Amino acid sequence: MPASMKIAVAGATGRVGRRVVELLEASGYNVVPMSRSTGVDVVTGEGLTEALSGVECIIDASSGSAASSAGDPRPSPEAAREFFTASARNLHEVGLKAGVQRMVEVSVIGIDLFTAGYGAAKFAHEVAMLAGPIPVRVLRAAQFHEFVPRLIEWGTQGDVVYVREMRVQSVASRAVAQALIDLATDAAWAASPTRSEPPLPVIAGPREESLLDMAKLFIARRGPSLRIEVVTVPSDPDDMLYRDGSLLAGPDALLAGPTFEEWLDSYDSNMTTPSTLRSRSPSSCRTR
Repeated sequence: MPASMKIAVAGATGRVGRRVVELLEASGYNVVPMSRSTGVDVVTGEGLTEALSGVECIIDASSGSAASSAGDPRPSPEAAREFFTASARNLHEVGLKAGVQRMVEVSVIGIDLFTAGYGAAKFAHEVAMLAGPIPVRVLRAAQFHEFVPRLIEWGTQGDVVYVREMRVQSVASRAVAQALIDLATDAAWAASPTRSEPPLPVIAGPREESLLDMAKLFIARRGPSLRIEVVTVPSDPDDMLYRDGSLLAGPDALLAGPTFEEWLDSYDSNMTTPSTLRSRSPSSCRTR
């Protein structure tokens, strides 16, 4: 696939999107980063026509974070659904007029099992992308290693951090970004693009872990002194999905390193740790 191909990246400043941009640029591709900070709003359509001029492929790495409010970095399910459905509609409609030939979207393992909340909103995104006129490939990914410190930050109350009981096979965002690029630049697909059909491709980390153990390891290595408590959320109709292995990779998944522990020792980890958790002092992590 010629590196001169013009590729647009939606969600270009997000956790995966910025990795996609970095890797594409390092390989010599003509990259169009799309985010509000670059003057492109995929929800309102502002700047989208100009951004997609001459673009052959779009990589949609948007997470819905643009739908967050200033007081809460986590978008509400309603705001996330509105964001995803509007962005999918605009990418297809404007992309089709601009001559975009194909798109790649990152989704989440087990997302089709969710009935409520952000999970259901993200599944609506996947459905809307696959239903549009431009052929779309969907890559379902496990939770990112980078999500663990964010969950710790969100779950901290005083000197206690509450983490969900969760089985996870987390993966580095850089590995997901490279997998998205591999799909987007696949010469055979470019020659005859078709939309993804089940089973959708999956990428995950090398091994299953528990969110509790990962949080303990993170705090022992990098975080401030906190006591950890594991919780379930009975009010969440999808609570069991986090505990029964539904979010783990199947036998045909692409497994990509590094492990979470290896990632903790990496430059990527230092760059993505929230500032509130960047204590280097020894911690006294305890559970009860």
